[in-house]
Amino acid sequence: MIYLDNAATSFPKPEAVYEAVIHNMKNFGANPGRSGHKMALEAGRTIFKGREMICKLFNIDDPMQVVFTSNATEALNLAIKGILDQGDHVITTSMEHNSVLRPIKRVENNGVENTIIQCDERGELDPKLIEQAIKSNTKLIVTTHASNVTGTIMPIEEIGKIAKEHGILFLVDAAQTAGIYDINVSSNNIDLLAMAGHKGLMGPQGTGVLYIREGIDVRHFKEGGTGSKSQELVQPLMMPDRYESGTPNTPGIAGLTAGIEFILEEGLDKIRKHEEELTSYFIEGLKEMKKVKIYGQQNAKKQASVVSINIEDEDSSEIGYILDKVFDIGVRPGLHCAPMAHRTIGTLDQGTVRFSFGYFNTKEDINQALEAIKNICEQI
Repeated sequence: MIYLDNAATSFPKPEAVYEAVIHNMKNFGANPGRSGHKMALEAGRTIFKGREMICKLFNIDDPMQVVFTSNATEALNLAIKGILDQGDHVITTSMEHNSVLRPIKRVENNGVENTIIQCDERGELDPKLIEQAIKSNTKLIVTTHASNVTGTIMPIEEIGKIAKEHGILFLVDAAQTAGIYDINVSSNNIDLLAMAGHKGLMGPQGTGVLYIREGIDVRHFKEGGTGSKSQELVQPLMMPDRYESGTPNTPGIAGLTAGIEFILEEGLDKIRKHEEELTSYFIEGLKEMKKVKIYGQQNAKKQASVVSINIEDEDSSEIGYILDKVFDIGVRPGLHCAPMAHRTIGTLDQGTVRFSFGYFNTKEDINQALEAIKNICEQI
């Protein structure tokens, strides 16, 4: 199969990722931090190395501020529900994934106000609208770094400055950009950074991360064994134990660490440049097809390697089915768990066919995708 669904999960992974997962399970698959024997100690070192690699990639000072989660959704839920209290106000955008919008709508039931800033039809955000929406009780601003529907890149540096000037916490959803774009939590004034381990970071599924800046109190929403302060019947408040109850996904974190090491060796610039070239090549090819409508910026410098299209009024799921069954090309049709984003760009009823490219895709993959789309257009 030609796999063009990297916005959902990157595939394939670097070979070192598979090797790291298997090596962990076969050689020291014990519980980290729970015992003093050598296998448990090695597992603990694996977890800590993962925190260190994340710090290196995102300019984080303290590995203890890195919390491992099962995915970006859990990280976002922890941040949003753990920060906001009754009477607070949160600002977000119309291009967010449901992993942001659903938690925000949930805490609305607890007396938390929200303002959803409307982006334009290309998914672009005017940061001035963020500043205009600030109230005296605004506690948190949440934005995606890049839309999972259009790939549109949000101006997080400008938003971070606005948040800092007004003393408001800034949470960034980097599910589509971590491991591809340069993210510096210090210079971008990011207080909380949520990310998936299984996308651009090239780790296995079941891995995610939440960075919490030192000094921020985020309520935990689960209690249990942490391997620390076991004599106490209440959850320890030390970082990161407070948020990591239960046995961690050590094999997954080992694989995630190997993925990050691969990224650091290859270099973010090289990875991003390759994906930009594929995206630009694909968009230019699509522009020659009159029956194809392209959504978003249509500019590889202003969007991640995510391109959403439709073919006239054809159902997006039907086009996705044809691409899979006839042309052996894997894409993601539908609403992409982001209905408000689709409403913003005018595709709520039809959905879109989303193509998303990764570091291991080639120009030949793009050529075959373009040929398949051209063939479908000719049959309509």
